Amino acid sequence: MIQSNTVVVLFDGVCNLCNGTVQFIIKRDAKGVFRFASLQSSYGQRQLKNFGLPSDTLYSIVVLHDGKAYQQSDAVLIILKHLGRGWSWLTMFRILPRFFRDAVYVFIARNRYRFFGKKDQCMIPTPELKSRFME
Repeated sequence: MIQSNTVVVLFDGVCNLCNGTVQFIIKRDAKGVFRFASLQSSYGQRQLKNFGLPSDTLYSIVVLHDGKAYQQSDAVLIILKHLGRGWSWLTMFRILPRFFRDAVYVFIARNRYRFFGKKDQCMIPTPELKSRFME
């Protein structure tokens, strides 16, 4: 069961940028509010279906929080808000129009493999981190 204050991050499991982002979040998540699953996993696919999102939504990070699914720049802003410790100030970018924020997001997302590379398979969490990943 997921607690109401939990933030679930669905990410492209073969994307180096996405995996790096997950590692970044884990290192800064002192309160343990974040849980993770790859978009390719059965959990990720079920959540995409539950929220009426296409199962091939591998270009966007999806954040699940308080019964809602956030995508693209809104997902990033939710992550920053819950990271705390100085990161939440970056949520000020919410004042920018969504079409602009999302355009920047989509540009990076479409080029993420070219800029950052990709793995042959999804990241396998270490035994210490396994409890933070949804199956």
